[in-house]
Amino acid sequence: MTASFSENVIELYQRHAMEWDAARRRSGWNDRDVGRCVRSRAGRGSHVLDLGCGGGEPVARFLVEHGLHVTGVDSSPQMIELARNRLPPQEWIVGDMRRLALNRRFDGILAWDSYFHLSHEAQRTMFAIFDAHASDRAVLLFNTGPEHGEATSTYTFKDEQLYHASLAPDEYRALLDRSGFEVVLHITNDARSGGRTAWLCRRKRTE
Repeated sequence: MTASFSENVIELYQRHAMEWDAARRRSGWNDRDVGRCVRSRAGRGSHVLDLGCGGGEPVARFLVEHGLHVTGVDSSPQMIELARNRLPPQEWIVGDMRRLALNRRFDGILAWDSYFHLSHEAQRTMFAIFDAHASDRAVLLFNTGPEHGEATSTYTFKDEQLYHASLAPDEYRALLDRSGFEVVLHITNDARSGGRTAWLCRRKRTE
């Protein structure tokens, strides 16, 4: 498997946007703690950047319903259109998270079920983007694999392979540290969230 295989991810989601969105909405939300973590740590009225937001459900809707303001970014125009129709007061942007430069900072950054589709090198470079968009009190939440590696799955895409990758936990910790974040909680293969491996982080506190 090569890193170039990860370039198929955007095209797959663009072709299967409606199918994926429907599957996500009917599958049951077994990662509800994602929204709760961001809501409780960012605080009501905060501005959250949702990278790979999909159609805005269920995560962005949960945040909005609990008083947060969402800026959602997704590479699929179809998914962004769904999000705009469902949650029109929020901000929705068609874009590639790997090249994001909004020149704004947010109190929460979320890259849930999206970050792990990036190649190893793209994952490393994302930390500069997290840093550039994080306020002094920002919380950062993303999920990865449990160890360094690459894999594929079919999920809703029938026989079409969907790319996933992960760095080693020690490398994530080093990247977070260099980018000005500290780990609040790291859970591996969490049964409560469908077996996901989650990283909850915050800006380092200054004395």
